[in-house]
Amino acid sequence: MSRTELRPFTAADLAACATLLADRHRRHRVAQPLLSARFEDAAAALAELTTAYETPDASGAVAYRAGGPVGFVLGAPKPSPLWGPNIWVEAAGMATTDPEVMRDLYALAATRWVDEGRTAHYAVVPAHDAELVQAWFRLGFGQQHAHAIRPAARSATVTPAGLSVRRATRADIPLLAQLDLELPLHQGQSPTFSAGPMGTLEEAVAEWTADIDNPGYATFVAEADGQVIGSAIGCALEKSSAHLSLARPEHAGFLGFAAVLPHARGVGAGRALGTAVIDWAVSAGFDSVVTDWRVTNLLSSRAWPKLGFTDTFLRLHRLIRF
Repeated sequence: MSRTELRPFTAADLAACATLLADRHRRHRVAQPLLSARFEDAAAALAELTTAYETPDASGAVAYRAGGPVGFVLGAPKPSPLWGPNIWVEAAGMATTDPEVMRDLYALAATRWVDEGRTAHYAVVPAHDAELVQAWFRLGFGQQHAHAIRPAARSATVTPAGLSVRRATRADIPLLAQLDLELPLHQGQSPTFSAGPMGTLEEAVAEWTADIDNPGYATFVAEADGQVIGSAIGCALEKSSAHLSLARPEHAGFLGFAAVLPHARGVGAGRALGTAVIDWAVSAGFDSVVTDWRVTNLLSSRAWPKLGFTDTFLRLHRLIRF
């Protein structure tokens, strides 16, 4: 086998690595045909890779054998304090013909990242490529998040007896605001331990008062015994900042939020709300529905696969401590 040459990623590598990226996406679509076909084209892949390369403070590594590229990794920081001193390898930020080479690529790229003080590392990896996922696991990464998709076809899920789901109205604003706070509260508990910044109930009420009539969002509530116990929101996937580039299918709806009050969990309200969003996406003419969840959130990681969502990308995470 020819010797593998490793070096920092430069602009001169963009075109050759775009071909690798397009090939990766072509293989990915064999497993997940609902992903966008346009990134199978090297020109479209080049545009995405160039955007990633031109992100402020982006850096990475590339591997060549016999004069041709066999892999690359490219990451950039996000300026949000939520993620700590970070680096993100997004959906367009990696490809290889040999998963083992990804370990060498990360070793070279991470040297600079850690030298710069960026010790929280995130990688969005195609879920279908078990060998590539295992290569990242053997670098000390663990799975944090799942991105998933399903066709926009009406769900066969039956709403449990005693539950009903309807579109939200202004009269629901107090409960919608409360449910906005329930999700981060739940995420902060064991075993997820990932609560982010949480606003006040007054702030949530004000936001709902201003936005409930926004036609870009479809808000549903679940009721039991005439009382609202949960809510869910659907919208076009373009409104999500988490599903970008190769991870953004064409003409997709998005199950962007769902929460159920603690006392009402476990009776099927979450799945009933998810079904309502899926059926709304069908009526709205979307081709597919996308969602995502923390894999340590026991509720969502069980509810959404039961509605037919299958993984497209896995967000992996490593936190380096000295």
